Amino acid sequence: MMSKWLTSWGLVVLTWIVFLPGHTESAVAKTFSSADYGAALQEFVNQEGMVNYRGLKTNPQKLQDFGQALAQVRPEDYQGWQDSQKIAFWINAYNALTLKAIIDHYPIQASWFRSLKFPQNSIRQIPGVWTDLRVPIMGRQMTLDDIEHATLRRQFNEPRIHMALVCAAMGCPPLCNEPFTGENLNQQLNDQTRRFLANPQKFRIARERGRVYLSPIFKWFGQDFVKTYGATERFSRFTPNERAVLNFIQKYLPKEERDYLFKGDYAISYLSYDWSLNEQK
Repeated sequence: MMSKWLTSWGLVVLTWIVFLPGHTESAVAKTFSSADYGAALQEFVNQEGMVNYRGLKTNPQKLQDFGQALAQVRPEDYQGWQDSQKIAFWINAYNALTLKAIIDHYPIQASWFRSLKFPQNSIRQIPGVWTDLRVPIMGRQMTLDDIEHATLRRQFNEPRIHMALVCAAMGCPPLCNEPFTGENLNQQLNDQTRRFLANPQKFRIARERGRVYLSPIFKWFGQDFVKTYGATERFSRFTPNERAVLNFIQKYLPKEERDYLFKGDYAISYLSYDWSLNEQK
């Protein structure tokens, strides 16, 4: 009798747990995963962030599966996520859909007119790549610009996204070969920032010239750094945007370079942006 009583009580408890809010079958079924995207990155993106586009175009299934997962996320589930999860979601979406845009047009067909300004193997050769190409996300048709400008930049105060969003160009940050996650977002963004600033094509100090060279990313999006990094008495001779960017950068530099920035006896110049494709050779 005791065994039967315990069995019956166990069934009652189990039924009560299953039907608690947050434990429904539909909620469990709708858990979002970036595993397919991660598998594609591991196979086709190397440690330097360079992409095997030829191989990815031949075997795009994991990337396509991730695209379908983006489309199936329910807005009501998304609203329950933490901001770090949301930011990671949108960074992964942007980078994955950029990869898709490239392989959908690979090998890239260059136009004579665009080649006057941009490399022939450049995302800039794809007409409307940021404004016209649309993909379904959470039931909405969205462009890459919608993700970057209307969502990430407008809804979140996280300027480090500019160290993580990759537009398939060598001038971009290196493509992280693992998905961003809410749990690890802070560390991942810090790692990306250090990688970016360690590249002399993105940032360098030329003491003999009295120059600090910055990626044009910091010129295009300098305003995004002001809210978090603009409240500083240092770098007073520079514009508010430049002051915020320098204050951001110094946090990731060795002491010797940080001390040089603090002295302020230099001019800022912006490096040229390399629009050639971030493709493995």
